[in-house]
Amino acid sequence: MRLGASAGVDQTAVRRANLARVLDEVRRGEVVSRADIATSSKLTKATVSSLAAELIDRGLIRETGLRRDGAVGRPGRSLELDGGGITALGLEINSQYLAARGTDLAGRVIVERRIGFDAMRADPETTLDRLAAIAREAVTELAGTGSSFLAGIAVAVPGLVDAETGRVRYAPNLEWRSIPIAGALRERLGGDVPIVVDNEANLSALAELHSMPQPAADLVYLTGEVGVGAGLITGGRLLRGSGGFSGEIGHVPVDLDGQVCGCGRRGCLETKIGLPAVLRAAAPDLADQDVDPQEQAHALRQRAEDGGPEAMAGFDEIGRWLGIGVSMLVNLLNPEVVVLGGYLGTVAPYLVPAAMRELRDRSVAGDAAVCRITASTYGFSAAVRGASSIVIEEIFRDPLRIPAAEKAVG
Repeated sequence: MRLGASAGVDQTAVRRANLARVLDEVRRGEVVSRADIATSSKLTKATVSSLAAELIDRGLIRETGLRRDGAVGRPGRSLELDGGGITALGLEINSQYLAARGTDLAGRVIVERRIGFDAMRADPETTLDRLAAIAREAVTELAGTGSSFLAGIAVAVPGLVDAETGRVRYAPNLEWRSIPIAGALRERLGGDVPIVVDNEANLSALAELHSMPQPAADLVYLTGEVGVGAGLITGGRLLRGSGGFSGEIGHVPVDLDGQVCGCGRRGCLETKIGLPAVLRAAAPDLADQDVDPQEQAHALRQRAEDGGPEAMAGFDEIGRWLGIGVSMLVNLLNPEVVVLGGYLGTVAPYLVPAAMRELRDRSVAGDAAVCRITASTYGFSAAVRGASSIVIEEIFRDPLRIPAAEKAVG
């Protein structure tokens, strides 16, 4: 009995792997034939035909027009991603806004919205009520565009997240402790759609990684909003740490006589390069304005472009502290690139020169270890993009997650 059960599991695993292989070939080739896939995957044509039929049945790929691959024989039909009826929903809880992004299998954006919301002053229940309302609206809109299957929901949160349970262990700037985000959303939304929760910096790092024509094997993504965190990619994979709590660079102390941080400690890097810090240093008149952080970032950029001495001195000081923080990451992880997100990305040209000077001075391995520092491709939308993309990537890893179409009986 054990041998039979093991064989069944192995067959399922092989089938899952081969389905993922064929699906990935279609994804990378955009429009390909069964013969193309057989050649590139080393699978037999009969196996590819069987796998393609199953992927079509699951609504993941579809046949397009006839294509002749050679001078003789009947032309075959090409294959391309379908997935118009299969969607993913990404959500984001930020200290100053909530966001949603719904995409189909090919990554086409179907729903995208962002509303101002002060989660730092709201209690967790109120925040989750509002997030659930946005999610319901997004799901309704997805269904209205022809989506027949919501594959999953992923939530980005600015804090320490236990990804296995979907619980936020600690979010300093929200003052949240042990909040069961996944369970709370499931209660509010109903149904059995899978819900996962992850740290915003992790999801942002994955979004940036997937956006690169040639993904960097070793990458650090730095968030730049009220809080500062890091998403770490090593060897092409997300580095979570033993408990899933890696990347809290914002709460590494850099000035023991500095200001008190939201975490209760003094002189954390976040107090030096977080959005409130740069506003105080480069544009003090904007510091107390209760506006969207993206608007504040654009206002900071304008101050830099205007070249005012106070702004330029402030950016130089923030850039120096940024370089100190990046040097720690470089000396520990030796990344290929550091990506600046949030406001850091918006004003990157005015921070990077000072940061690079500091990095060169502090890199133990010298110029050989000094990496690129670049602005995020997605800015403030990176986390919610990453949230929707991890649902899609899971489908490509395991196509069996998508149910096959029900066959008519009769």
